[in-house]
Amino acid sequence: MTVIPFPKRGPRLLKVRESVSPPPKTSSNRRTYLEVRDREYLFEDEVEAMIKAARKGRWGHRDSTLILMGYRHGLRISELVNLRWQQINLKTAHIHVRRLKGSRPSVHPLAGEEMRSLRQLQRDFPDSPYLFVSERGGPMTPDAARKMIKKAGEVAELQFPVHPHMLRHGCGYYLAAKGIDTRAIQDYLGHANIHHTVRYTQLAPHRFDGFWDD
Repeated sequence: MTVIPFPKRGPRLLKVRESVSPPPKTSSNRRTYLEVRDREYLFEDEVEAMIKAARKGRWGHRDSTLILMGYRHGLRISELVNLRWQQINLKTAHIHVRRLKGSRPSVHPLAGEEMRSLRQLQRDFPDSPYLFVSERGGPMTPDAARKMIKKAGEVAELQFPVHPHMLRHGCGYYLAAKGIDTRAIQDYLGHANIHHTVRYTQLAPHRFDGFWDD
């Protein structure tokens, strides 16, 4: 009986997947911040102009109060629209600022203009747990607040488009320009890392007072 050997298997051929390079990224039409505006914070007079502009709208008092509170307390847009009356103590004139994004909470005093605005706001929306109420009775959405703030900047005829975070940056810049201690600004804005606060003190104009004798 003749045994026919099986043929030897040749070397295993591995299918090599061709490396496909990702398609090149097309250049976006979106301009960088520096191309749109020279700074990312607002001056106090610009915020005041926006507050006056917001008062002209359909929800004038609500919108102007939102801008005021965002600026005075350095609130992010999500912190603004989620403000509840249980965070406000009108008897002692204080607000408990509940920060997001890992920032630290704090208690801020409320000035006279804020107190008057908040009392009127409470009369306007007595049944809502939220400060800033939409037409449907719920809290304003971040998107609605963004559009309102942008519109207020346009009506105020600012020379650049405005976004909500410029209110927070404007608060930090104002406090630094006033000479407030960096650590105090850090606690006021809820920064976990002081490096986020130093950006404002670096822009404070009083740092260079006395450089020239004129």
